[in-house]
Amino acid sequence: MSDLTRATAAELAGRLAAGEVSSVEVTQAHLDRIGAVDGAVHAFLHTNTDEALAAAAAVDTARAAGEDLHALAGVPIAVKDVVVTKGQVTTAGSKILEHWVPPYDATLVERLRAAGMPILGKTNMDEFAMGSSTEHSAYGPTRNPWDLDRIPGGSGGGSAAAVASFEAPLAIGTDTGGSIRQPAAVTGTVGVKPTYGSVSRYGLIALASSLDQAGPCTRTVLDSALLHDVIGGHDPRDSTSLSERAPSYTEAAKAGATGDLTGLKVGVVTELGGEGYQSGVRASFEASLELLTNAGAEIVEVSCPSFTAALAAYYLILPSEASSNLAKFDGMRFGLRVEPTEGPITAERVMAATRGAGFGDEVKRRIILGTYALSAGYYDAYYGSAQKVRTLIQRDFAAAFAQVDVLVSPTAPTTAFKFGDKVDDPMAMYLNDVATIPANLAGVPGLSLPSGLSDDGLPVGFQILAPARADERLYRVGAALESLLLAQWGAPLLSRAPELEVNA
Repeated sequence: MSDLTRATAAELAGRLAAGEVSSVEVTQAHLDRIGAVDGAVHAFLHTNTDEALAAAAAVDTARAAGEDLHALAGVPIAVKDVVVTKGQVTTAGSKILEHWVPPYDATLVERLRAAGMPILGKTNMDEFAMGSSTEHSAYGPTRNPWDLDRIPGGSGGGSAAAVASFEAPLAIGTDTGGSIRQPAAVTGTVGVKPTYGSVSRYGLIALASSLDQAGPCTRTVLDSALLHDVIGGHDPRDSTSLSERAPSYTEAAKAGATGDLTGLKVGVVTELGGEGYQSGVRASFEASLELLTNAGAEIVEVSCPSFTAALAAYYLILPSEASSNLAKFDGMRFGLRVEPTEGPITAERVMAATRGAGFGDEVKRRIILGTYALSAGYYDAYYGSAQKVRTLIQRDFAAAFAQVDVLVSPTAPTTAFKFGDKVDDPMAMYLNDVATIPANLAGVPGLSLPSGLSDDGLPVGFQILAPARADERLYRVGAALESLLLAQWGAPLLSRAPELEVNA
Protein backbone atom coordinates (compact mmCIF):
# COMPACT_ATOMS: atom_id res chain seq x y z
CA MET A 1 0.00 0.00 0.00
CA SER A 2 1.19 3.52 -0.81
CA ASP A 3 2.69 5.38 2.14
CA LEU A 4 0.56 8.33 1.00
CA THR A 5 -2.63 6.49 1.94
CA ARG A 6 -1.20 5.39 5.30
CA ALA A 7 -0.16 8.92 6.28
CA THR A 8 -2.32 11.03 8.54
CA ALA A 9 -3.85 14.25 7.23
CA ALA A 10 -1.42 16.27 9.34
CA GLU A 11 1.53 14.34 7.87
CA LEU A 12 0.22 14.81 4.34
CA ALA A 13 -0.25 18.53 4.97
CA GLY A 14 3.35 18.80 6.12
CA ARG A 15 4.70 16.94 3.12
CA LEU A 16 2.59 19.02 0.72
CA ALA A 17 3.75 22.28 2.31
CA ALA A 18 7.37 21.15 2.10
CA GLY A 19 7.00 20.31 -1.58
CA GLU A 20 7.86 16.64 -1.04
CA VAL A 21 4.72 15.48 -2.82
CA SER A 22 1.98 17.05 -4.92
CA SER A 23 -1.74 17.12 -4.22
CA VAL A 24 -2.35 15.35 -7.52
CA GLU A 25 -0.11 12.49 -6.35
CA VAL A 26 -1.85 12.30 -2.96
CA THR A 27 -5.32 12.44 -4.49
CA GLN A 28 -4.49 9.87 -7.17
CA ALA A 29 -3.07 7.52 -4.54
CA HIS A 30 -6.36 7.60 -2.65
CA LEU A 31 -8.41 7.19 -5.82
CA ASP A 32 -6.26 4.16 -6.67
CA ARG A 33 -6.85 2.77 -3.18
CA ILE A 34 -10.60 3.22 -3.62
CA GLY A 35 -10.39 1.35 -6.91
CA ALA A 36 -8.39 -1.43 -5.27
CA VAL A 37 -10.47 -2.15 -2.14
CA ASP A 38 -13.86 -0.45 -2.31
CA GLY A 39 -15.38 -3.33 -4.20
CA ALA A 40 -15.10 -5.25 -0.93
CA VAL A 41 -15.75 -2.41 1.53
CA HIS A 42 -18.37 -0.37 -0.38
CA ALA A 43 -17.60 2.80 1.56
CA PHE A 44 -18.39 5.03 -1.45
CA LEU A 45 -21.63 5.52 -3.35
CA HIS A 46 -20.04 7.89 -5.86
CA THR A 47 -16.47 8.87 -6.67
CA ASN A 48 -15.52 12.14 -8.28
CA THR A 49 -12.23 11.45 -10.04
CA ASP A 50 -12.09 14.28 -12.58
CA GLU A 51 -13.20 17.04 -10.24
CA ALA A 52 -10.97 15.80 -7.39
CA LEU A 53 -7.89 15.73 -9.61
CA ALA A 54 -8.73 19.15 -11.06
CA ALA A 55 -9.02 20.61 -7.55
CA ALA A 56 -5.71 18.97 -6.60
CA ALA A 57 -3.99 20.40 -9.70
CA ALA A 58 -5.31 23.88 -8.85
CA VAL A 59 -3.77 23.61 -5.37
CA ASP A 60 -0.43 22.50 -6.83
CA THR A 61 -0.45 25.46 -9.22
CA ALA A 62 -1.29 27.90 -6.43
CA ARG A 63 1.43 26.46 -4.19
CA ALA A 64 4.02 26.69 -6.98
CA ALA A 65 3.05 30.34 -7.44
CA GLY A 66 3.79 31.02 -3.79
CA GLU A 67 0.20 31.67 -2.74
CA ASP A 68 -0.69 31.54 0.96
CA LEU A 69 -2.71 28.31 1.34
CA HIS A 70 -4.75 26.71 4.09
CA ALA A 71 -2.95 24.12 6.24
CA LEU A 72 -5.03 21.29 4.72
CA ALA A 73 -4.85 22.55 1.12
CA GLY A 74 -4.36 19.59 -1.18
CA VAL A 75 -5.42 16.95 1.38
CA PRO A 76 -8.35 14.95 -0.10
CA ILE A 77 -11.56 14.22 1.78
CA ALA A 78 -14.72 12.10 1.50
CA VAL A 79 -18.18 13.48 2.27
CA LYS A 80 -21.21 11.63 3.65
CA ASP A 81 -23.96 11.45 1.05
CA VAL A 82 -26.42 13.38 3.23
CA VAL A 83 -24.42 16.58 2.58
CA VAL A 84 -25.37 18.29 -0.69
CA THR A 85 -22.65 18.83 -3.28
CA LYS A 86 -23.18 20.94 -6.38
CA GLY A 87 -22.78 18.90 -9.53
CA GLN A 88 -22.39 15.61 -7.66
CA VAL A 89 -25.16 13.09 -7.04
CA THR A 90 -26.52 13.26 -3.48
CA THR A 91 -28.93 10.49 -2.45
CA ALA A 92 -28.95 10.32 1.37
CA GLY A 93 -28.72 6.55 0.82
CA SER A 94 -32.30 6.50 -0.52
CA LYS A 95 -33.95 5.43 -3.77
CA ILE A 96 -36.21 8.47 -3.50
CA LEU A 97 -33.19 10.68 -4.35
CA GLU A 98 -31.51 8.34 -6.82
CA HIS A 99 -29.62 10.35 -9.47
CA TRP A 100 -30.50 13.70 -7.82
CA VAL A 101 -27.82 16.36 -8.45
CA PRO A 102 -28.09 19.38 -6.11
CA PRO A 103 -27.81 22.89 -7.58
CA TYR A 104 -25.75 24.20 -4.65
CA ASP A 105 -23.12 23.25 -2.07
CA ALA A 106 -23.65 22.86 1.66
CA THR A 107 -21.82 25.52 3.67
CA LEU A 108 -19.30 23.01 4.98
CA VAL A 109 -18.60 21.85 1.40
CA GLU A 110 -18.01 25.47 0.39
CA ARG A 111 -15.49 25.70 3.22
CA LEU A 112 -13.75 22.48 2.15
CA ARG A 113 -13.46 23.80 -1.40
CA ALA A 114 -12.24 27.21 -0.17
CA ALA A 115 -9.53 25.42 1.83
CA GLY A 116 -8.40 23.62 -1.33
CA MET A 117 -9.42 20.12 -0.24
CA PRO A 118 -10.21 17.77 -3.17
CA ILE A 119 -13.48 15.88 -2.63
CA LEU A 120 -12.96 12.21 -3.47
CA GLY A 121 -16.65 11.32 -3.50
CA LYS A 122 -19.74 10.62 -1.42
CA THR A 123 -19.90 7.90 1.22
CA ASN A 124 -22.56 5.30 1.92
CA MET A 125 -24.99 5.61 4.82
CA ASP A 126 -28.19 4.29 6.33
CA GLU A 127 -31.10 5.80 4.41
CA PHE A 128 -31.69 9.39 5.53
CA ALA A 129 -29.26 8.67 8.40
CA MET A 130 -31.68 6.26 10.10
CA GLY A 131 -29.71 3.32 11.46
CA SER A 132 -26.71 2.09 13.41
CA SER A 133 -25.23 -0.38 10.93
CA THR A 134 -25.39 1.01 7.35
CA GLU A 135 -27.55 -2.02 6.56
CA HIS A 136 -30.45 0.31 5.75
CA SER A 137 -28.78 1.92 2.72
CA ALA A 138 -30.84 1.49 -0.42
CA TYR A 139 -27.57 0.78 -2.26
CA GLY A 140 -26.28 -2.11 -0.17
CA PRO A 141 -24.30 -2.25 3.07
CA THR A 142 -20.83 -0.95 3.81
CA ARG A 143 -18.49 -3.51 5.38
CA ASN A 144 -16.16 -3.10 8.34
CA PRO A 145 -12.50 -3.22 7.21
CA TRP A 146 -11.63 -5.17 10.39
CA ASP A 147 -14.01 -7.99 9.40
CA LEU A 148 -16.00 -7.81 6.17
CA ASP A 149 -18.77 -9.92 7.74
CA ARG A 150 -19.44 -7.20 10.31
CA ILE A 151 -21.13 -3.81 10.28
CA PRO A 152 -19.11 -0.55 10.23
CA GLY A 153 -21.64 1.25 12.42
CA GLY A 154 -24.18 3.76 11.27
CA SER A 155 -25.60 5.83 9.97
CA GLY A 156 -22.21 7.07 8.76
CA GLY A 157 -20.58 3.70 8.24
CA GLY A 158 -19.30 4.71 4.82
CA SER A 159 -17.28 7.67 6.10
CA ALA A 160 -15.78 5.67 8.98
CA ALA A 161 -14.97 2.69 6.75
CA ALA A 162 -13.37 4.92 4.11
CA VAL A 163 -11.01 6.33 6.73
CA ALA A 164 -10.35 2.95 8.38
CA SER A 165 -9.57 1.26 5.04
CA PHE A 166 -7.18 4.07 4.01
CA GLU A 167 -9.39 5.13 1.11
CA ALA A 168 -9.52 8.69 2.49
CA PRO A 169 -7.41 10.46 5.11
CA LEU A 170 -10.42 12.52 6.23
CA ALA A 171 -14.19 12.31 5.93
CA ILE A 172 -17.28 14.26 6.90
CA GLY A 173 -20.02 12.55 8.87
CA THR A 174 -23.24 13.66 10.53
CA ASP A 175 -24.34 12.76 14.04
CA THR A 176 -28.01 12.83 15.09
CA GLY A 177 -27.76 10.25 17.87
CA GLY A 178 -24.25 8.86 17.50
CA SER A 179 -23.80 8.43 13.74
CA ILE A 180 -20.23 9.76 13.77
CA ARG A 181 -19.10 8.42 17.14
CA GLN A 182 -20.52 4.87 17.02
CA PRO A 183 -19.02 4.07 13.57
CA ALA A 184 -15.71 5.48 14.83
CA ALA A 185 -15.85 3.15 17.83
CA VAL A 186 -16.41 -0.02 15.80
CA THR A 187 -13.88 0.81 13.05
CA GLY A 188 -10.98 1.97 15.24
CA THR A 189 -11.15 5.59 14.06
CA VAL A 190 -11.77 9.02 15.63
CA GLY A 191 -15.14 10.74 15.31
CA VAL A 192 -16.34 14.08 16.66
CA LYS A 193 -19.83 15.49 17.14
CA PRO A 194 -19.32 19.23 17.61
CA THR A 195 -21.48 21.46 19.80
CA TYR A 196 -24.90 21.86 18.18
CA GLY A 197 -24.82 24.98 16.02
CA SER A 198 -21.03 25.24 15.79
CA VAL A 199 -20.90 23.68 12.31
CA SER A 200 -23.49 24.91 9.81
CA ARG A 201 -26.39 22.61 8.96
CA TYR A 202 -27.14 24.55 5.75
CA GLY A 203 -27.09 21.97 2.97
CA LEU A 204 -27.49 18.92 5.21
CA ILE A 205 -30.52 16.86 4.20
CA ALA A 206 -32.43 17.09 7.46
CA LEU A 207 -33.36 14.09 9.56
CA ALA A 208 -34.09 15.72 12.93
CA SER A 209 -33.29 19.42 12.81
CA SER A 210 -32.81 19.91 16.55
CA LEU A 211 -30.35 16.99 16.74
CA ASP A 212 -28.37 16.84 13.44
CA GLN A 213 -24.73 17.95 13.50
CA ALA A 214 -21.92 17.47 10.98
CA GLY A 215 -18.40 16.68 12.12
CA PRO A 216 -15.02 15.05 11.39
CA CYS A 217 -14.19 11.38 10.81
CA THR A 218 -10.42 10.79 10.94
CA ARG A 219 -7.64 8.49 12.15
CA THR A 220 -6.17 10.84 14.80
CA VAL A 221 -7.42 13.46 17.23
CA LEU A 222 -5.18 16.11 15.65
CA ASP A 223 -6.65 15.39 12.21
CA SER A 224 -10.15 15.87 13.62
CA ALA A 225 -9.11 19.19 15.15
CA LEU A 226 -7.62 20.37 11.86
CA LEU A 227 -10.80 19.48 9.97
CA HIS A 228 -13.06 20.95 12.65
CA ASP A 229 -11.21 24.26 12.29
CA VAL A 230 -12.02 24.23 8.55
CA ILE A 231 -15.75 23.48 8.75
CA GLY A 232 -16.69 25.31 11.96
CA GLY A 233 -17.86 28.88 12.42
CA HIS A 234 -20.93 31.03 12.07
CA ASP A 235 -23.19 30.80 9.02
CA PRO A 236 -26.01 33.36 8.61
CA ARG A 237 -27.87 30.88 6.38
CA ASP A 238 -28.34 28.54 9.37
CA SER A 239 -30.70 30.05 11.95
CA THR A 240 -29.28 27.78 14.67
CA SER A 241 -25.65 28.68 13.94
CA LEU A 242 -23.66 29.99 16.90
CA SER A 243 -22.27 33.47 16.39
CA GLU A 244 -19.24 33.50 18.68
CA ARG A 245 -15.76 32.77 17.36
CA ALA A 246 -14.38 29.41 18.48
CA PRO A 247 -10.83 28.86 19.74
CA SER A 248 -8.31 26.88 17.70
CA TYR A 249 -9.07 23.19 18.12
CA THR A 250 -5.76 22.37 16.48
CA GLU A 251 -3.87 24.20 19.22
CA ALA A 252 -5.92 22.39 21.88
CA ALA A 253 -5.03 19.02 20.36
CA LYS A 254 -1.35 19.90 20.17
CA ALA A 255 -1.39 21.01 23.81
CA GLY A 256 -3.06 17.78 24.88
CA ALA A 257 -0.57 15.61 23.01
CA THR A 258 1.96 16.21 25.80
CA GLY A 259 -0.08 13.73 27.84
CA ASP A 260 -0.22 15.92 30.96
CA LEU A 261 -3.71 16.14 32.50
CA THR A 262 -2.75 17.42 35.94
CA GLY A 263 -5.73 19.00 37.68
CA LEU A 264 -8.33 17.71 35.22
CA LYS A 265 -11.52 16.28 36.72
CA VAL A 266 -13.01 13.43 34.70
CA GLY A 267 -16.55 12.26 35.45
CA VAL A 268 -17.53 8.63 34.81
CA VAL A 269 -21.28 8.56 34.13
CA THR A 270 -22.85 5.78 36.20
CA GLU A 271 -25.83 5.45 33.86
CA LEU A 272 -23.61 4.93 30.76
CA GLY A 273 -22.16 1.62 31.88
CA GLY A 274 -22.95 -1.63 33.62
CA GLU A 275 -25.42 -4.21 32.34
CA GLY A 276 -25.45 -4.72 28.58
CA TYR A 277 -21.84 -3.68 28.03
CA GLN A 278 -19.55 -6.31 26.52
CA SER A 279 -16.85 -7.41 28.98
CA GLY A 280 -14.02 -6.50 26.61
CA VAL A 281 -15.52 -3.03 26.10
CA ARG A 282 -15.65 -2.48 29.84
CA ALA A 283 -12.08 -3.75 30.33
CA SER A 284 -10.73 -1.39 27.66
CA PHE A 285 -12.60 1.53 29.23
CA GLU A 286 -11.21 0.78 32.70
CA ALA A 287 -7.67 0.52 31.33
CA SER A 288 -8.04 3.94 29.71
CA LEU A 289 -9.28 5.44 32.98
CA GLU A 290 -6.12 4.16 34.63
CA LEU A 291 -4.01 5.91 31.97
CA LEU A 292 -5.87 9.17 32.60
CA THR A 293 -5.25 8.81 36.33
CA ASN A 294 -1.55 8.22 35.73
CA ALA A 295 -1.49 11.39 33.62
CA GLY A 296 -2.72 13.45 36.58
CA ALA A 297 -6.50 13.42 36.09
CA GLU A 298 -8.90 12.91 38.96
CA ILE A 299 -11.63 10.34 38.25
CA VAL A 300 -15.02 11.11 39.79
CA GLU A 301 -18.21 9.00 39.70
CA VAL A 302 -21.11 11.14 38.42
CA SER A 303 -24.80 10.26 38.29
CA CYS A 304 -27.08 11.59 35.53
CA PRO A 305 -30.36 9.86 36.40
CA SER A 306 -32.37 11.21 33.44
CA PHE A 307 -30.00 9.48 31.01
CA THR A 308 -31.94 6.25 31.59
CA ALA A 309 -34.90 7.82 29.76
CA ALA A 310 -32.80 9.32 26.93
CA LEU A 311 -33.34 6.46 24.48
CA ALA A 312 -37.13 6.58 24.86
CA ALA A 313 -37.24 10.37 24.53
CA TYR A 314 -34.96 10.32 21.51
CA TYR A 315 -37.09 7.78 19.66
CA LEU A 316 -40.08 10.08 19.99
CA ILE A 317 -38.32 13.36 19.18
CA LEU A 318 -36.33 12.06 16.19
CA PRO A 319 -39.23 10.30 14.41
CA SER A 320 -41.48 13.31 14.99
CA GLU A 321 -38.99 15.67 13.38
CA ALA A 322 -38.24 13.12 10.64
CA SER A 323 -41.94 12.82 9.83
CA SER A 324 -42.07 16.57 9.30
CA ASN A 325 -38.75 16.89 7.43
CA LEU A 326 -39.37 14.00 5.05
CA ALA A 327 -42.81 15.28 4.02
CA LYS A 328 -41.05 17.27 1.28
CA PHE A 329 -40.24 14.05 -0.61
CA ASP A 330 -43.60 13.78 -2.33
CA GLY A 331 -42.82 12.98 -5.97
CA MET A 332 -43.89 16.46 -7.04
CA ARG A 333 -40.85 18.73 -6.99
CA PHE A 334 -37.63 16.71 -7.19
CA GLY A 335 -36.33 13.20 -6.79
CA LEU A 336 -38.25 10.03 -7.59
CA ARG A 337 -41.76 10.21 -9.05
CA VAL A 338 -43.89 7.07 -9.27
CA GLU A 339 -47.35 7.23 -10.82
CA PRO A 340 -50.06 4.65 -10.07
CA THR A 341 -50.43 2.06 -12.81
CA GLU A 342 -54.21 2.06 -12.61
CA GLY A 343 -56.87 4.59 -11.83
CA PRO A 344 -56.72 8.38 -11.79
CA ILE A 345 -53.42 10.21 -11.35
CA THR A 346 -53.98 12.52 -8.39
CA ALA A 347 -51.49 14.28 -6.11
CA GLU A 348 -52.40 12.00 -3.22
CA ARG A 349 -51.99 8.80 -5.25
CA VAL A 350 -48.68 9.92 -6.80
CA MET A 351 -47.41 10.83 -3.36
CA ALA A 352 -48.43 7.46 -1.91
CA ALA A 353 -46.90 5.51 -4.79
CA THR A 354 -43.66 7.53 -4.70
CA ARG A 355 -43.14 7.28 -0.95
CA GLY A 356 -44.11 3.61 -0.94
CA ALA A 357 -41.51 2.78 -3.59
CA GLY A 358 -38.86 5.31 -2.59
CA PHE A 359 -38.57 4.85 1.17
CA GLY A 360 -37.13 1.74 2.85
CA ASP A 361 -38.67 -0.09 5.79
CA GLU A 362 -36.72 1.72 8.53
CA VAL A 363 -37.62 5.15 7.15
CA LYS A 364 -41.28 4.15 6.89
CA ARG A 365 -41.18 2.79 10.45
CA ARG A 366 -39.91 6.08 11.85
CA ILE A 367 -42.25 8.25 9.76
CA ILE A 368 -45.23 6.24 11.04
CA LEU A 369 -44.00 6.47 14.64
CA GLY A 370 -43.37 10.21 14.37
CA THR A 371 -46.67 10.96 12.67
CA TYR A 372 -48.48 9.05 15.42
CA ALA A 373 -46.57 10.88 18.17
CA LEU A 374 -47.54 14.24 16.66
CA SER A 375 -51.18 13.37 16.04
CA ALA A 376 -54.08 15.04 17.80
CA GLY A 377 -54.66 13.57 21.24
CA TYR A 378 -51.15 12.13 21.52
CA TYR A 379 -48.88 15.16 21.05
CA ASP A 380 -48.65 16.06 24.74
CA ALA A 381 -48.46 12.47 25.93
CA TYR A 382 -45.60 11.53 23.62
CA TYR A 383 -43.72 14.37 21.91
CA GLY A 384 -44.41 16.87 24.69
CA SER A 385 -43.32 14.43 27.40
CA ALA A 386 -40.17 13.56 25.47
CA GLN A 387 -39.22 17.24 25.32
CA LYS A 388 -39.63 17.46 29.10
CA VAL A 389 -37.22 14.53 29.48
CA ARG A 390 -34.84 16.36 27.16
CA THR A 391 -34.86 19.32 29.55
CA LEU A 392 -34.07 17.02 32.47
CA ILE A 393 -31.12 15.55 30.53
CA GLN A 394 -29.80 19.05 29.85
CA ARG A 395 -30.06 19.80 33.58
CA ASP A 396 -28.20 16.59 34.43
CA PHE A 397 -25.38 17.63 32.11
CA ALA A 398 -25.25 21.10 33.69
CA ALA A 399 -25.07 19.61 37.20
CA ALA A 400 -22.38 17.14 36.12
CA PHE A 401 -20.22 19.79 34.44
CA ALA A 402 -20.43 21.89 37.61
CA GLN A 403 -18.43 19.08 39.26
CA VAL A 404 -16.07 17.90 36.49
CA ASP A 405 -14.36 19.18 33.34
CA VAL A 406 -15.37 16.32 31.04
CA LEU A 407 -17.55 13.21 31.18
CA VAL A 408 -16.47 9.83 29.82
CA SER A 409 -18.02 6.48 28.94
CA PRO A 410 -17.63 3.65 26.45
CA THR A 411 -18.85 4.92 23.07
CA ALA A 412 -20.87 1.81 22.25
CA PRO A 413 -21.88 -1.11 24.46
CA THR A 414 -20.47 -3.74 22.07
CA THR A 415 -17.97 -4.14 19.28
CA ALA A 416 -19.12 -4.52 15.66
CA PHE A 417 -21.79 -7.18 15.27
CA LYS A 418 -22.35 -9.39 12.24
CA PHE A 419 -24.64 -8.44 9.39
CA GLY A 420 -28.21 -9.53 10.00
CA ASP A 421 -27.83 -10.00 13.76
CA LYS A 422 -30.04 -7.02 14.64
CA VAL A 423 -31.59 -5.81 11.42
CA ASP A 424 -34.93 -7.49 12.23
CA ASP A 425 -34.94 -6.30 15.85
CA PRO A 426 -35.27 -2.49 15.85
CA MET A 427 -34.99 -2.18 19.64
CA ALA A 428 -31.72 -4.13 19.73
CA MET A 429 -30.41 -1.90 16.94
CA TYR A 430 -31.48 1.30 18.73
CA LEU A 431 -29.65 0.24 21.91
CA ASN A 432 -26.32 0.65 20.10
CA ASP A 433 -26.70 4.40 20.61
CA VAL A 434 -27.55 4.33 24.31
CA ALA A 435 -24.30 6.07 25.30
CA THR A 436 -24.21 8.59 22.46
CA ILE A 437 -27.81 9.86 22.37
CA PRO A 438 -27.71 12.07 25.53
CA ALA A 439 -25.16 14.42 23.93
CA ASN A 440 -27.44 15.07 20.95
CA LEU A 441 -30.45 15.72 23.15
CA ALA A 442 -28.46 18.30 25.13
CA GLY A 443 -26.47 19.75 22.21
CA VAL A 444 -23.11 19.12 23.89
CA PRO A 445 -20.01 17.97 21.96
CA GLY A 446 -18.63 14.43 22.03
CA LEU A 447 -15.56 12.62 20.72
CA SER A 448 -14.84 8.94 20.28
CA LEU A 449 -11.32 7.59 19.94
CA PRO A 450 -10.07 3.99 19.82
CA SER A 451 -9.03 2.68 23.24
CA GLY A 452 -7.89 -0.79 22.20
CA LEU A 453 -9.21 -4.16 21.10
CA SER A 454 -11.83 -6.23 22.87
CA ASP A 455 -11.32 -9.92 23.56
CA ASP A 456 -12.86 -10.62 20.13
CA GLY A 457 -10.04 -8.70 18.42
CA LEU A 458 -12.29 -5.82 17.35
CA PRO A 459 -11.90 -2.10 18.16
CA VAL A 460 -13.43 -0.42 21.20
CA GLY A 461 -14.30 3.28 21.44
CA PHE A 462 -13.78 5.66 24.38
CA GLN A 463 -16.22 8.60 24.50
CA ILE A 464 -15.41 12.07 25.90
CA LEU A 465 -18.16 14.65 26.43
CA ALA A 466 -17.65 18.36 27.18
CA PRO A 467 -19.96 21.30 27.92
CA ALA A 468 -21.56 23.13 25.00
CA ARG A 469 -19.11 25.53 23.32
CA ALA A 470 -16.16 23.83 25.06
CA ASP A 471 -15.17 21.50 22.21
CA GLU A 472 -11.50 22.34 22.81
CA ARG A 473 -11.65 20.17 25.95
CA LEU A 474 -12.45 17.14 23.78
CA TYR A 475 -9.29 17.71 21.79
CA ARG A 476 -7.07 18.35 24.78
CA VAL A 477 -8.22 15.24 26.68
CA GLY A 478 -8.59 13.11 23.54
CA ALA A 479 -5.09 13.94 22.30
CA ALA A 480 -3.64 13.22 25.73
CA LEU A 481 -5.27 9.80 25.96
CA GLU A 482 -4.34 9.04 22.35
CA SER A 483 -0.66 9.81 23.02
CA LEU A 484 -0.69 7.63 26.15
CA LEU A 485 -2.30 4.75 24.28
CA LEU A 486 0.08 5.12 21.33
CA ALA A 487 3.06 4.96 23.70
CA GLN A 488 1.61 1.75 25.10
CA TRP A 489 0.79 0.17 21.73
CA GLY A 490 3.91 1.28 19.85
CA ALA A 491 1.93 1.78 16.62
CA PRO A 492 -1.55 3.06 15.67
CA LEU A 493 -4.37 0.61 16.37
CA LEU A 494 -5.33 0.44 12.69
CA SER A 495 -1.95 -1.13 11.96
CA ARG A 496 -3.35 -4.28 13.56
CA ALA A 497 -6.30 -4.48 11.19
CA PRO A 498 -6.11 -7.29 8.60
CA GLU A 499 -4.94 -6.30 5.15
CA LEU A 500 -7.80 -6.01 2.66
CA GLU A 501 -7.61 -8.04 -0.51
CA VAL A 502 -6.57 -5.71 -3.34
CA ASN A 503 -8.16 -5.98 -6.78
CA ALA A 504 -5.74 -6.89 -9.51
